[in-house]
Amino acid sequence: MKFIIFVIDDLTNSGTPAEMVEINAFNDSLRANGQWIFAGGLSAPSNASVIDNRGDAGIETGKPLFDAKENFSGFWLIEAASAEVAKELALAGSKACNRKVELRPLL
Repeated sequence: MKFIIFVIDDLTNSGTPAEMVEINAFNDSLRANGQWIFAGGLSAPSNASVIDNRGDAGIETGKPLFDAKENFSGFWLIEAASAEVAKELALAGSKACNRKVELRPLL
């Protein structure tokens, strides 16, 4: 089963050197256990723009969809044998990055 773990951040003290050590160790663990698919960080919401070209509308907002204090600052795509294993990995990921995370199964 495939899952995505979103990192939730408020952009204060993001990705300290100590946190990056823990994140890299978590990533290495995912790779060693065959659970790694991909991971990445996201730039700040100020760099986001919603695009809507339905019906050739050509709309670009120049801003993120939601104006919120918290946002997604990164993610892991993982492979897990079950939802329970994915939950355990999300708990470990939250601890590693020192942030809340959101876990969702991929369809």
